[in-house]
Amino acid sequence: MPRLTLASASLITLAIAAPAVQAFEAGDIIVRAGAVTVDPREKSSSVRLDRGAPGTDLGGKASMGSDTQLGLNFAYMVTDHLGVELLAATPFEHDVHISGTANGVADGKLGSLKHLPPTLSLVYYPLDKQSRFQPYVGAGLNYTWIYDETVGSNARAAGFDNLHARNSWGWAAQIGADYMLTDRVMINAQLRYIDIETDAFVSNTALGVRAKVDMDVNPWVYMVGLGYRF
Repeated sequence: MPRLTLASASLITLAIAAPAVQAFEAGDIIVRAGAVTVDPREKSSSVRLDRGAPGTDLGGKASMGSDTQLGLNFAYMVTDHLGVELLAATPFEHDVHISGTANGVADGKLGSLKHLPPTLSLVYYPLDKQSRFQPYVGAGLNYTWIYDETVGSNARAAGFDNLHARNSWGWAAQIGADYMLTDRVMINAQLRYIDIETDAFVSNTALGVRAKVDMDVNPWVYMVGLGYRF
């Protein structure tokens, strides 16, 4: 029978002595932070006048750029497998562009806007709490607060002013995973889809008109970061 070497005995001793990594339990509070990107997959109506010559269709479409900010997650575990999670972030800023309008009357960068997308979700972790790898799924409600809308310099020079977009309520869904590095520290990756619909308005005081465009922003939201379990 082969003899047990000193090195083998040491490894076995360490394995027995090392505490098992344990994931989430009821009552835990989880805080995550990392880079979060909002990537709009927008669909828009054509640009139409709703003041001055209501119903006039200028054609064209609106689009929005993506942005990356600091993302924050706060979660409370109601049971070992079920938690309530809040998504927060520093303000996102998006450029708004118009293209394809009749005679190019409104084409180009219309302006920019900022928004905050707090999202409250119920999340489910299917695996046993002894697993280092903890995938999860979730669904919930989003409120997108849009503010600080600014008309771009070229659009302002063309007579446009007073850009405004309405806030939005919508549903949200997500998948994600934590990998426990220790009993407390984890790495995290997550993907969300958020239903955001808004109406955007811009005026042209010189012409005495206001234009409107309906947008389904519907972004994919990506986040990678670190977390800590309290």
